[in-house]
This record gives sequence, structure tokens and C-alpha cells, in this order.
Amino acid sequence: MRWARLFADLEAQLQAEEAADLSSEVASRTRHEVGQLDMADRLRAAIGHPLRVTCAGAGELVGTLRDVGAGWLLLDEGLGREVLVNLSTVGAVEGVGQTSTPAPESAVTRRLDLRYAVRGLARDRSPLQVLLASGEVMTGTFDRVGSDFAELAEHLSGEFRRPGEVRAVQVVALAAIAAVRTVLR
Repeated sequence: MRWARLFADLEAQLQAEEAADLSSEVASRTRHEVGQLDMADRLRAAIGHPLRVTCAGAGELVGTLRDVGAGWLLLDEGLGREVLVNLSTVGAVEGVGQTSTPAPESAVTRRLDLRYAVRGLARDRSPLQVLLASGEVMTGTFDRVGSDFAELAEHLSGEFRRPGEVRAVQVVALAAIAAVRTVLR
């Protein structure tokens, strides 16, 4: 009888050690996997959810997350207004939940950076409000987009870009852009 209790006790100790080892390994792997995520990965799982984004130069932006790319996110502010946010200017995000989604590994997806998103706005020819990280706000239409800059034809908010309406053309560093908001016409 004593031998049976001894073996049962030894077996219970072995199972407890194995469970502790497994728990430790899971925790270690989880920390490693989380350490590989970037902010875009963390935000991607929140697509479709309302967020509050604190952004240098743009302040607090509130809207439903529509998309996340390499270095940018797109919020739908409602009433047909969207705001493209430069992730490098984001300080904090509220409303993301507990999950994360790793980035797709396609080469095409990795190239869809802020420059690509701004080029889409230039192609659209929509009047925009450009919020710089410095706090300055400019209105106009993007004419051209280079590798690290965009040319903004400044005109009154809500107006279309017409040669007689352009007050100035500004060359804006993409890194200086905090957010770009579509303007209702």
C-alpha cells in the first residue's frame, strides 16, 4: 500500500512539473510573438471598430477603422469624411480590443505605404485638409507625389482645384504629414 502511494505521489509531482514547464514555454513563446508585432499588426484586428487616435499635430481623431497599411491607417469619421493617418505620428489608440493580426506577407502589400495612399488621394483630385505634425493645417489638392514628398496646390477648403483658385504650391515632406482629411463639398 505504501508503494502505491509513493508512486502516485511521484507521478503527481512529475505531472505538476510538466504542466509548469508547458506553462512557462507558452508564456515565453507568447512574449516572443508579441515582440514581433508592430503597431499596424496590432491595429489590423480592430478594422470595423470605433477608435480614438491621439496624433502629434492632429490631436484626437475619432472614427471607425477602415484599413491599415504599411505606415498608415484610415478612419471613417462619418458623413462621408475619411482621415488618412500617418502611423509614425500616432501616440496612442483607444478601442483596439485584445487581439492582433500579423501583416500579410505579400510583397505587394508591403509596398502599400503612406506614399501609395497619398498617391491615391492625388489621383482622386479631392479637396483635402492636410494636418502637419507641427500643428499647421493646409487645404488644397495633392498634385504630385514623390518618394518622400507631396506637392499640395493650396486653395480654399471645399473648392475644386482650378488654376485661378490656387494660392500657392507647397512641397510637403511625407514624414511631416500627421493626417489628411477629405473635405466635404
